[in-house]
Order: sequence, then C-alpha cells, then structure tokens
Amino acid sequence: MNLNETHSSNRVHIAFFGKRNAGKSSLVNAVTGQNIAVVSGIKGTTTDPVYKAMELLPLGPVVIIDTPGFDDEGELGELRVQKARQVLNKTDIAVLVLDELLTDTLSAAEEELVNIFKKKRIPYIIAYNKCDLRNDNDLSCFCSVPHDVSAKEIFIPVSAKTGFNINLLKEKIAAIAQNDEPRQPLIADLIKPLETVVLVIPIDKAAPKGRLILAQQQMIRVILDAGGINVAVRESELKETLALLGKKPALVITDSQVFAEVSAAVPQDVPLTSFSILFARYKGWLQSAVKGVSALDSLQNGDKILICEGCTHHRQCDDIGTVKLPRMIKKYTGKEPQFVFCSGGDFPQDLSCYKMVIHCGACMLNEREMQYRLLCAEDQNVPFTNYGITIAFIQGILKRSINMLYKDEILN
Repeated sequence: MNLNETHSSNRVHIAFFGKRNAGKSSLVNAVTGQNIAVVSGIKGTTTDPVYKAMELLPLGPVVIIDTPGFDDEGELGELRVQKARQVLNKTDIAVLVLDELLTDTLSAAEEELVNIFKKKRIPYIIAYNKCDLRNDNDLSCFCSVPHDVSAKEIFIPVSAKTGFNINLLKEKIAAIAQNDEPRQPLIADLIKPLETVVLVIPIDKAAPKGRLILAQQQMIRVILDAGGINVAVRESELKETLALLGKKPALVITDSQVFAEVSAAVPQDVPLTSFSILFARYKGWLQSAVKGVSALDSLQNGDKILICEGCTHHRQCDDIGTVKLPRMIKKYTGKEPQFVFCSGGDFPQDLSCYKMVIHCGACMLNEREMQYRLLCAEDQNVPFTNYGITIAFIQGILKRSINMLYKDEILN
C-alpha cells in the first residue's frame, strides 16, 4: 500500500449485495468508474469478495466490496454465500442490488439480506438495476417500496449500463456516511497544540525492518494534526529522553509489551497509556475490554483462551501474541490454560468454549468489524479484552494506564 493512502481500517466500507446476475459487479464498476469486478452473464461469476480502496466523491476514501450472489446453490455455492456473510461484519453501508420488476415481496435471499442489515444496524440502499431494459420511460414505479420493506428505505432506480442515477446513488451513500455518529478521537482530545507526546517504540525482532507498524504511524500523524510535538524513543533511551526534554510531557504512549519498564521510568504525575488501549477507545470498546480482563482472576487449568490478531504477519520467536502474552498469563495466574490463536479474518463465530477472548489493538480492522467481534462475545457471555489492558492488569498498572481516558468511573 502507498504510505500516502488512507488505510482501509479508516475508510468507509461500502458493500454490494444481492442475488446472482443482479448486476452487482456491473454496478460496482459503474460507481467506481473502473473495471474492478469481472462481469459476465453467467451466474456465479463473482466467487470471492472483491475489494477496492479508492476515493469516492463526494465522500472521500472508501473501500468498495463486490460480493458473491447471496442465492448461490450447492456445496460450493454455500461457501461463496458464507464469504458474503463475512463481508457483512465489516460493512458500514450496504447496497442491495435488485434486477426484477418490483412486486409485493422480495425474494427469500433479498429478504434475508434486509433482515440482516436491520439486525446488524447497517444503513442500506436498495438499488433497482437494469432499469434501461424497460420499454417505457416511466420510472416512477421503481420509487415505490414493497410492503415488507420499511418506508424509511432509500430506493433508487439505476442503470449500470447507461449510467442512469449512478451519481445520485453515490450522493445517497455519501449522505448516509456523513450522518453516522463520529467515533471517539484517537488522541486529539487529550493534548493541546505544542504539547509533547512521547512514543515508546521497542525495536526488537518483531519490529518490521526499516519502518513503523500502522498503529505507530497513525499516532504520529494524529499528533501532528493536533499541533502536538512527537518524540519517538526506544524504551532503553526513555529515562535519558525524559531528562533531556526539560519539562514533563503531556502524555507517554508505549507499546504494551514494555509497559512495566516504561511505567517504572515515567513519573507518576505524567499520564501513561498504550497504543492498543487508545485504539480500543478509538473503536468504541475500551470499557468492555476493562470489564473483560477480570476473567483472568478466575482462570482454571485447562480453560481455553482465544488470542486474536487482526492481521496476518510472520511470527517471530518471541511473538507478543503467541509467546509473551501466554507466558505472562501463566505466571500471573499460576494456572495452565489452553491457548488458541486466530489471525486476520478467521475469527470464529462460536466462542462458547472459551473462558475469555484477548484481542490485539485491531489497528488493521475497521470499527464495524471490531464491534461485530465484541458483540459475538457478549452474546455468548464470553469476556472480551485486549493485549494492552491484559498486560496493564497483570502488571498492576491498569488504573494508571486508563486514568487520563475515563478517570475512576470505568473501574467502578
């Protein structure tokens, strides 16, 4: 990815759903102005979700997703539908593409999609495609709404072939996105212009060679946008750096795996937190993470713990998720739990066998997908927390690490 681009986790995810041959791929190509999806008259041409990061005016940076037909059949078809279902977990705005003359009811597959949109609270637009095939020019009939669809629906007749109403569709998508509630700021509300923020970044075997990880890049940029002063340092030079600053920083943000060492070096009157804790706050699940971490105190031998990474990467010999964190948990609890690991999009739907779930900071996942994962755990009464909260809890500095963010009420 070009380093000047907005990362997909910060882009609005717009997904196109519908039956096979509804014209989803053609409509995606029309909306993007690019041939990003293969188009064919053969049913089931789209076999896997197709993702395209782009600028969509008047909205801005988005990810456009073309999905397999939701009515696919057979053993292979069921796998394709499952892929489409997975896309729903990260969809911010859905476009349901229809290709039939409206009747009083939607098809079973289309009705199921509408019900899923409502259940997951995904704002959506119903786009009737191929309206150019009508013999008359009267399109008013397409603006009516089937009685099984809410009157609040946005229903637009379009033609991927002629371009009819494509700009209107894009404008409606943008309007929905702009009406969404803004998420919690990453850090801009915590600092003032010209205040110094110290970022503690370990450079060990797990650090990518020659670059910083996404969470660190994003933090630096947000601090710059807020008019703050970035000071990036390894934990081994932290004490000397704090002495050289001449005045106390407004905040110290550390990689969670060196929390204890950094906490010992940073004066108690200087706010301290971690990258993963700030990202949990940013994506709306910090309070749940703080509540969930207490499950560590009731662990028993043999209990299963699911440890999740939002991305896939080459694990090093002392990897934080698969090595360091399990080691810390065993030492803290004195127990021998079973650790199960997942990464990328392989998040299991059935969590009932787990005592708790511990997730990474999720800088690679969008807010919608993180909320889905959290709700999966909550629905099954499985405590859900993250790396930074877990490490701070184990090392006895949890209250300090979130004190600047929520004060005492989050711990009560």
